[in-house]
Amino acid sequence: MQESTVADRFGAELVALLGTKGQIAPFSGRQPGFGLDDAYRVASRVRGLRAARGERPVGRKIGFTNRSIWAERGISAPVWGDMFDSTVTEAGNARAVVDIGAMPEPKIEPEVVLHLGRAPEPGMSPDELFACVDWAAPGFEVVYSVFPGWAFSAPDAVAAHGIHGALVIGERLDLSTLSAAELADFSGLTVTLSGDDGTRRHGVGTAVLGGPLRALGFLAEELAQRPGSAPLSPGEIITTGTLTEAMPLSPGQVWTASFEGVGFAPLELAVR
Repeated sequence: MQESTVADRFGAELVALLGTKGQIAPFSGRQPGFGLDDAYRVASRVRGLRAARGERPVGRKIGFTNRSIWAERGISAPVWGDMFDSTVTEAGNARAVVDIGAMPEPKIEPEVVLHLGRAPEPGMSPDELFACVDWAAPGFEVVYSVFPGWAFSAPDAVAAHGIHGALVIGERLDLSTLSAAELADFSGLTVTLSGDDGTRRHGVGTAVLGGPLRALGFLAEELAQRPGSAPLSPGEIITTGTLTEAMPLSPGQVWTASFEGVGFAPLELAVR
C-alpha cells in the first residue's frame, strides 16, 4: 500500500508539472530510501496518467549511457524512460523547431536513434540486434530538469520520465549501407555539435556504452529484469544517449549536429 501511495503521489505531482515550467524538490530527499525500484513504479504511474490524457507511448530513451558522467551522478549503469507521440517528431532533412517555453533548464543532446522492425530479446548478439533495426537516424533529444539546478539522483531522473522533453529525428539512414559491426560501435563515427554562437562540442559513437547496439542490448536486458516493464516491440523508437556534453538551450539559438564516419545527414534545430 505504501509503495502504491508513493507512486500515485509522485506520479500525479509530475504530471501536474507538465507544460508549466514548474520545479520541485527531488524525491530522493523527500522519501527515505527512494531507489530505482520506487522510481520505475513512479514512471509507470506517469505513463498511465499520460496515456489517460491521450498521449501514446512510441518508444524509449536510454539515459546515462555516457560513462563519463556516472561518477558525478553516483550511478553505475544507464537508465531508461518513455517517449510519447506528443514529444517525438521527425524532421527529415528540414530544419526542426523546438519550443522550450514550458521546459525548465532545458539542454540539447545529439544522439543516434534506432527504429525497431523486430523486437529484440535479452542475450542477443550484435548481429541479431542489428537484424531487429530497420532504420537509424541522427537525433536531438531535449532534456530538462524539474529539479532546480539539475541537482538530482538517478532514481529522481527515472521517476521524472527520464528527464525527457522532446526528440527530433533527422533523415533516416538505409541500414543496407552499414554492417552490423559499424552500427555496433560506430568506430568511424564522430559528431560535432555546433551552436550559432560559436560553441563547439565533439563526441564519438563509442561513448554510448561502446555503441548504439550495445545500448539497445542493455535496454532489452534491463526490461526483462524489471517485472511490470513492457518488453520492446516492433515499431518502437529508441534513442541511445548523448554523444557529447549536454548543452543549455535558450530561445533564438540554432544548433547543428554534423556527423562523419557514417552516412547521417546534418541535423539542424532552431530553438524558440
